[in-house]
Amino acid sequence: MTRLTLEYLESLIVDTQYQRFGETTTVCALTLKSGFVLVGKSACISADIFDEEKGREIARADAINKLWELEGYHAKSNIYAELMLSAG
Repeated sequence: MTRLTLEYLESLIVDTQYQRFGETTTVCALTLKSGFVLVGKSACISADIFDEEKGREIARADAINKLWELEGYHAKSNIYAELMLSAG
């Protein structure tokens, strides 16, 4: 089984795109090797303090957190399937 690490998750990503909406919202789309796209978002409460780089960081982290969940589920499902097969 592949160990779930940030490096492993990063290795699954083939493209990263950002889009800004309005003055305070940033969306990050991560395209994975499988073609699946995960979307993360960030929002700032005021355009006066909006920082585009920070918005990108937070939106990407949000998408990565979703990837952790999906890969964790996938790994656990594989472990369960192997246990069921070995149990007969």
